[in-house]
Amino acid sequence: MGKTAFRCGLVLVLFIATALCGSTVHAEPVRSIAGAEFQWPSADAVRRTLLLEDYNTRMIFLGTALLGVAAALVGTFMLLRRRALVGDVVSHAALPGIAVAFLVGEALAQGSGRAVAQALPRFVQAFLFGPTLEPHGKSLPLLLIGGAASGLGGILCALAIRRWTRIKEDAALAIVLSLFFGLGVSLLTIIQRLPSGSAAGLNQFIYGSAASMTANDVWIMAVVAALALGLCVMFTKEFSLLCFDEQYAVTQGWPAGLLDVLLTAMVVGVTVVGLQSVGLLLVVALLVMPAASARFWTQRLSRMLWLAALLGGSSAGVGVLLSALFPRLAAGAIIVLTGSLVFFVSLFFGNQRGVMQRWRMAWSLAERVGRHDLLRAMFECGEAQADTPRQPVSKEKLLANRTWSASRLNSLLRRATQQQLVEPTNEARTAYRLTARGRAEANRVVHNHRLWELFLITHADIAPSRVDHSADRIEHVLDPDLIEELEALLQRSTPSNVPPSPHELTP
Repeated sequence: MGKTAFRCGLVLVLFIATALCGSTVHAEPVRSIAGAEFQWPSADAVRRTLLLEDYNTRMIFLGTALLGVAAALVGTFMLLRRRALVGDVVSHAALPGIAVAFLVGEALAQGSGRAVAQALPRFVQAFLFGPTLEPHGKSLPLLLIGGAASGLGGILCALAIRRWTRIKEDAALAIVLSLFFGLGVSLLTIIQRLPSGSAAGLNQFIYGSAASMTANDVWIMAVVAALALGLCVMFTKEFSLLCFDEQYAVTQGWPAGLLDVLLTAMVVGVTVVGLQSVGLLLVVALLVMPAASARFWTQRLSRMLWLAALLGGSSAGVGVLLSALFPRLAAGAIIVLTGSLVFFVSLFFGNQRGVMQRWRMAWSLAERVGRHDLLRAMFECGEAQADTPRQPVSKEKLLANRTWSASRLNSLLRRATQQQLVEPTNEARTAYRLTARGRAEANRVVHNHRLWELFLITHADIAPSRVDHSADRIEHVLDPDLIEELEALLQRSTPSNVPPSPHELTP
């Protein structure tokens, strides 16, 4: 998860930069920042937006939310396969395909190219150019087909480089990404010099422009997203097996290669249709962030899939609503920033892998280790001198038995006193003794420690003089089932009895 968190943080830097760039795509003439005034939406605008009363807002909201759900599901499988950046490569590699598709559409609209377009079947013309059947380079289906073909070609190039050279996968992805993106930018420069190039609007595929989508565009997005969503639901078991143990899937007769191709094709489809809403620079966030966020909340794949879908759909929907309320904010950047907020909340507060949870677990383990060490030290000090269980043990004797500092020992004793495991025997608090509860806990701790020591000496050939250090590493996390198994191996039928120490005690 460390690499995933680093990648998402790196993408966040692009989000902020793109938000600044994307917000100027549909802006009016540039004005001074000092003269710009921020205006809050009116109550009526908030009501209309939240209730989805406007047709355009409703269509974009539904299409983008469905895209977020599908991208999250596909991205979950890619994240588990450790191919999270494949979507980034596809998005950048799609740019030259989009440019070539525009040039093809312009060629079909002029001269002899029109005859070629009219020779196509009528349903193909209707699909590519709409009801008017007039060829043009701005046809979204044509642009998406070109982008998908180019993106798939980029993935194949990366696989070929990894397959036939000694270059690793990350380097191959970086090479293909840079090559195709550079080619796409070059083609866009050429298109800008054409008579119709200045009005082509292909820059929206770089920064995203959800507000400019038409109903037909949203329907195409919804169809592709629904198809990807359906395939994820149908092949959940197969994709899960592919992600966790591909070799086992092959040995069981599953078509791992075809499943991998299908999953890659879904990534290409979701990425390409997402270009118009969030842009090629940010579309990878729809694939990575919801899945990475869900990973902090659950350990089960089924829950992770549905939670990622919920986070992806809600992030996309909230981003669209915020963009509708504040028209100056680019929808794509707001969608991604909303997902980023969800990711960082999950990163810190997730109940499975979150930072706060790990800190709590680490603190709990350190506290348990200190408590066990103190109880074992007091037990062994009394055992070494044949003292009674209630005989007090001085601080000097404890310091001699362990390598603690005085402040560390005082901290352990204060904590154990609060837990009613030990009690001071004088007002100066220079000596302590185990309470009845502390004695029972000390018996259990010493029993587990020495049982593990005996197992290491008997079955791991660890010298008795070195076994104490090895036992300290794991004794604090032994569960009851493992303790019973160790006792059976060592023929210990009475777990309540404390085994004798297998090595000499330090005086």
